[in-house]
Amino acid sequence: MITIVGGGMAGSECAYICAQAGLKVRLYEMRGPHQTPAHKTDYLAELVCSNSFKSQDPATPAGQLKTEMKALGSLLIPTAEKHSVPGGSALAVDRDHFAKAITETLSDHTNIEIIREQFTPEMAEQLLGSGGQLVIATGPLTSEPLGQWLAELTGQEHLYFYDAVSPTVDASTLNMDVIFAQSRYDKGEGDDYLNCPFNKEEYDAFITALVAADRVPLKDFEDPKYFEGCKPIEEIASKGHDSLRFGNFKPVGLRDPRTDRRPWAALQLRPENREKTLYSLVACQTRMKWGPQLEVLKMVPGLENAEFVRMGVIHRNTYIESPKVLTPWLEFKSRPGLFLAGQITGVEGYVESAAMGIYVAHTLIRRSQGLEPVVPSRPSAYGSLISHLSDAETEREFAPMNINWGLFPDPEPFIKNKGERKIAKLAAAETAFNSWLAELGLLTPVS
Repeated sequence: MITIVGGGMAGSECAYICAQAGLKVRLYEMRGPHQTPAHKTDYLAELVCSNSFKSQDPATPAGQLKTEMKALGSLLIPTAEKHSVPGGSALAVDRDHFAKAITETLSDHTNIEIIREQFTPEMAEQLLGSGGQLVIATGPLTSEPLGQWLAELTGQEHLYFYDAVSPTVDASTLNMDVIFAQSRYDKGEGDDYLNCPFNKEEYDAFITALVAADRVPLKDFEDPKYFEGCKPIEEIASKGHDSLRFGNFKPVGLRDPRTDRRPWAALQLRPENREKTLYSLVACQTRMKWGPQLEVLKMVPGLENAEFVRMGVIHRNTYIESPKVLTPWLEFKSRPGLFLAGQITGVEGYVESAAMGIYVAHTLIRRSQGLEPVVPSRPSAYGSLISHLSDAETEREFAPMNINWGLFPDPEPFIKNKGERKIAKLAAAETAFNSWLAELGLLTPVS
C-alpha cells in the first residue's frame, strides 16, 4: 500500500502512475471537510492560479518536459490536451472540466482509495514506523501541523515564509565586456561572483525607475513576513536613494577593470549550478510586476540583453532545501520510506510539480519490484530538474526553479549561436531521456 498526502498535481500523478502499475494507493486530500484560502472546489488537481500548462511547442524546455512526462504515463498532460481552450502557444485548459475529469478518473480507479480528511504527523509516524511508504505532496498550502513536522525533520525553524526570490539569468546572454569576475577583496576563487558595475548616473536612473515600478498586489490570504535578509529591493530603495548602494549593492572590495577604480555601486551575480549556465542576482529579491521588472533590471550595466529564465516573485511557498535533506530520488536521507513530490521539493509550476509526482511513482514501482531507483540522465528535462534539486556542492541559496534553458547543460564544445545551442540541448535531452527509459524498462522511445 502506498500512502500519498495531497491531491494536487503531484499527488494525482503519483497516485495514478502507481495504481496503473498495480499498486494499491491510499490518497489523502483534506479539502472537503477542510478548505484552503486559495481553492474554490473539492476537485483533485484544481488549478488555483493560472490555467496554463506552459508552451505546447516541443522545441521548448516545457515542451520537452511534457513529452517526457507523457512517455512516463502522465494522466494530467493528456487530460489537459483533451480539455484545452485557446491559449496561443500555451496549453491552456478549462479549469473545471480538467479537474472534474482528473477527479473522476482517480475516484473510479479500482486501486485508489480517496480519503477526505487531514493527514496528521501522528499518522505519518505510525505509518513510517510500520515500514510503510509515504509521499507528501501537499504543495504551498500544507497544513500547519504537517508543515511543522516537516520543518522539524529538516531542521528548519520555519518551513514556509513569504519570501521575494531573486531573478535568474542565462549566463550566455550576459555582456562580459561590462561585467567582470571578482570576489570581494579577492577572497575565494576569482570567478565565484560576477559583478555589474554602476557609475553614479546609471545608479541614479536605476533607483528612480525601481522605486516607481508597479508591484504585484498581495492576495487576500497573504500577509508578508519577510526574513530580514530577504526584503524586496524596491522596499529597501524606498527607504533612501543610497540605501542599496550602502547595502545590497555595496561596491567595497571590488575594482572595475575598465576604470581601475571601485564602482559607484555593484550588483553581484552568483552561479546557480556547477556548470555556471545560470546566475542569480544576489540579494535582488523583488515583487515588481514582470513587465516593469524586466525594464528595470535591463538597466543594470551588463544585463541590457540578458535572458531572464526566472523572474523575481513573491508568494506564499512551502518547500524544503532538497539538496541537503533528500536523495536524488526525493526520499528523505534520514527517514527511509518518506518521499516528497511536487512544489514542496523546490520545483515551481504545475507541469514541474506534476512531473515530480510521476518521478516518485516510478521509484515506488521499482521498490515494489525489489529494484533500486534509477536517476534520470543529466541532459534530459527530468535530469536537469533533479540536478537542481540535488546539487549540494554549489554555494547558493536554494530557491524553487521551473524548467528553463539554463538548467540544461551546455553542449561540448560550446556553441555560441543561441538557436543552434538550443537545438543541441534538445537533441541531447532526447537521447538522454531515451537512455533513462531503457534503464526503467519502458521500451517506447521518445522522438
